[in-house]
Amino acid sequence: MPNKDEPNTIDLMNSINLMEFSDEILLHILSYIPSTDLILNVRRTCRKLATLCLDKSLTHTVLLHRDYQASEDKVKQLVREIGKEIHQLNMAGCYWLSGTTIEHVTRCRNLVKVNLSGCHLTSIRLSKMLSALQHLRSLAIDVNPGFDASQLSSECKATLSRVLELKQTLYTPSYGVVPCCTSLEKLLLYFEILDRTREGAILSGQLMVGQSNVPHYQNLRVFYARLAPGYINQEVVRLYLAVLSDRTPENLHAFLISVPGSFAESGATKNLLDSMARNVSLDALQLPKSWLNGSSLLQNMKFNNPFYFSFSRCTLSGGHLIQRVINGGKDLKSLASLNLSGCIHCLSPDSLFRKAEDDIDSSILETLVMSCCNLKHLNLSAAHHHSSEDLGKHLCQLLAQLQHLRSLSLPVCSIADSSPKADKAPTQMVTNAVPRGFGKKVRIGVQTYPRTVSSESVTQKSSSVFWTLLENVPFLETLELIGSNFSSAMPRNEPAIRNSLPPCSRAQSVGDAEVAAIGQLAFLRNLTLAQLPSILTGSGLISIGLQCQQLQTLSLANLGMMGKVVYMSALSDMLKHCKQLKDLRLEQPYFSANAQFFQALSHCSSLQRLCIISRSGTLQADAVMSFMGSCLGLVMCHMFTGESLTACKNLQQSIVRR
Repeated sequence: MPNKDEPNTIDLMNSINLMEFSDEILLHILSYIPSTDLILNVRRTCRKLATLCLDKSLTHTVLLHRDYQASEDKVKQLVREIGKEIHQLNMAGCYWLSGTTIEHVTRCRNLVKVNLSGCHLTSIRLSKMLSALQHLRSLAIDVNPGFDASQLSSECKATLSRVLELKQTLYTPSYGVVPCCTSLEKLLLYFEILDRTREGAILSGQLMVGQSNVPHYQNLRVFYARLAPGYINQEVVRLYLAVLSDRTPENLHAFLISVPGSFAESGATKNLLDSMARNVSLDALQLPKSWLNGSSLLQNMKFNNPFYFSFSRCTLSGGHLIQRVINGGKDLKSLASLNLSGCIHCLSPDSLFRKAEDDIDSSILETLVMSCCNLKHLNLSAAHHHSSEDLGKHLCQLLAQLQHLRSLSLPVCSIADSSPKADKAPTQMVTNAVPRGFGKKVRIGVQTYPRTVSSESVTQKSSSVFWTLLENVPFLETLELIGSNFSSAMPRNEPAIRNSLPPCSRAQSVGDAEVAAIGQLAFLRNLTLAQLPSILTGSGLISIGLQCQQLQTLSLANLGMMGKVVYMSALSDMLKHCKQLKDLRLEQPYFSANAQFFQALSHCSSLQRLCIISRSGTLQADAVMSFMGSCLGLVMCHMFTGESLTACKNLQQSIVRR
């Protein structure tokens, strides 16, 4: 019975008046409201809010990025009312807004930074807009087929000459507006060019040869290029690099190139790297693996308080990592991000004789952890990192010292306890009894497991190395546990690999209890779990759904045995608690997207993007239609299953008509 002397909770809530809060608290609350609602609705509720909603802290920066509720009329009215107050405007991905609506940006004459990536822009429309934005210093745009730099007016080129930061996404071979940006300090390039046109014609990067007025970037400090798969993207980026190779900017401090697959060096790139080694001191470095493998580049490159290193898929041994990168244990407290994904030798002293099943050298990792004690982002995925049972500390115990971590990516086999546990016997029995493959198989001799992790199991795992790791990094926001042999059937920026390898043997000891341990991370926002063969019921997913209330992105792939989806019931229970989930990606053979699944998914009221990839999978069209009616915020739905093309087209037409 409640104490009569204590105030009733409902009465207490009713007595609170929001307007009695200080202006500072109210401004903080209002900062979470979308700009269109803030200016067009909230501002009209009372005089106090009318004043606060026009505070510079709220109108200085307007974010329409992925604000799918921002209609054409709302955006136009918003710009009319506060256009002169806006200094930073992000409209990235607003593909539903027409070109005439985008033109209203010209009303924001005090704009300093604008992001128009994904918006409908022609050369003439861009010229008109930039001519009116004389204070612009940061610009992000797409360069689509048909772009013609000769249509840019002299006023537009004058604006571009003052731009210091440019982000340009290329969908066609072109320099875009780069030749006009003579004062650039930061250049971000995204190459998304297809090798063929829609009509089947083969494109050529040599279409750009005629443009010879590309300036030398004497003020350039940051150069970043990310390439999608395709030969044409490599050809085009070489032309950009050729300009830099003629005269390397002396102030360059960040040089980053992300390339899927192999990217052979050319004479120009070799000259560029040699020049960089002689003339610049870098803070951030990322190069294609072929440029670093077998090269003495790292030994000659100079670094000054580096904050970002990426050596993804390089044959970098532990000895090279310590001597050339960390300089024999030099203090690198400035380093915030380190990507060693796919570096299979980076925790071993020698790369010549190492096998995948060999143990890591814990002294190398210990030196790394002590030298780079302020790391916030660490990626050790796509490699086998096995801790020794007898020598040195476990990988998880060492990583637990990095208490500033915000994102962490590990191979599944790296979190396994060094010595086998007695409670792993049932898992091993299942592994040995049932062959793996893509065909449906009957699970024989498997006992029934509870759908929630028992207190006894939690007690056992509270002393495990993985549990200890998560306990010491409580502010982790992004976690990836990916099987060392996992390859997605539909990768985004990597070439597709059809023949997937079986899971690592050590991954067999990682199961539901380890997944349940992730529930400790109260601030977790992004989670990826891939190729965990010993998931029996998926009960750990329920713990994550209950405790990780800030989870926004969830990606699950190849959990449990490939022949059967063993975690369907647990996933349904988990989704009922994921109120903040925006992105869900499921990659699992034989997945049944049935009424039970979509009914559970309908509880995810914030869901915006859904992707299901399932070889031999099924879906229920009626369940999909019912789900679409209840989840109105969904803007992207991709389902690659075993259904016929006719069934998929009929479902698509039904969704469009509705």
